[in-house]
Amino acid sequence: MSDSQSLTAAETKSIIDTANAMADAAREVILPRFRSNSLVPENKSLHSFDPVTDADKDAEKVMISELKKRRPTDGVFGEEFGELNGESLYRWVLDPIDGTRAFIAGAPTWGVLISLEKIGAGPIFGIIDQPYIGERFFGGLGLAEYKKCDESIKLKTSNVEEIENAILLSTFPEIGTEKDRKAFERVSKYAKLTRYGLDCYGYALVAMGTADLVIEAGLSIYDIQAPACVIEAAGGVVTNWDGKPASNGGHIIAASNEKLHKKALEQLNS
Repeated sequence: MSDSQSLTAAETKSIIDTANAMADAAREVILPRFRSNSLVPENKSLHSFDPVTDADKDAEKVMISELKKRRPTDGVFGEEFGELNGESLYRWVLDPIDGTRAFIAGAPTWGVLISLEKIGAGPIFGIIDQPYIGERFFGGLGLAEYKKCDESIKLKTSNVEEIENAILLSTFPEIGTEKDRKAFERVSKYAKLTRYGLDCYGYALVAMGTADLVIEAGLSIYDIQAPACVIEAAGGVVTNWDGKPASNGGHIIAASNEKLHKKALEQLNS
């Protein structure tokens, strides 16, 4: 997920500056509503609890507004408002609050996801931003970086190669279908530790090297593109359960390195 060699320094700077500006704008809208008694979630689904809040909607609006000031010809695909066609070779994929369930529960494991696709190259850059903690994770265009206030460190995934030594993360214990859950459990039963409910923050932890695997099902394009960019820039591997590119979502496995990825895939598909 890298096309940095074909970009000029000015174009690279424009992309990174725009992504940061969108993340900053989203922070300003979202933070006053986090852990607020006035927050009222709506349910988007007829069959389950799939919440959305005004914070989700307003954050996407301000990100799009910021983008149009800086790069007016780029396209957008967002979770809340869908597709806005552009005229350039680029499309931004936005999830204003990945982990709205965590958000309304007051748990700081949600995040703002921003990624950029280039036609013919796929996703080339992504940000995972956790506004409440103040952490921002970058991946692509030569960056594999974590920033918090004045602290900046290079992201590097772990060298854990055996499932028995791996920390495995997933958002929902009832992952996907019954068949999906059984496949997940074939990996989970061997893992050193399994933790649930981390949403996009789990992917950030794999990029940071403190966790080793994320396995999930039913993800959308806006759920995975930014996390995949960050993890791959840090040295990890992200695919679907068939070992193919994951940029369109679906069944996802993110691993800290190729050897661990291969072993976990074998268990998923055994």
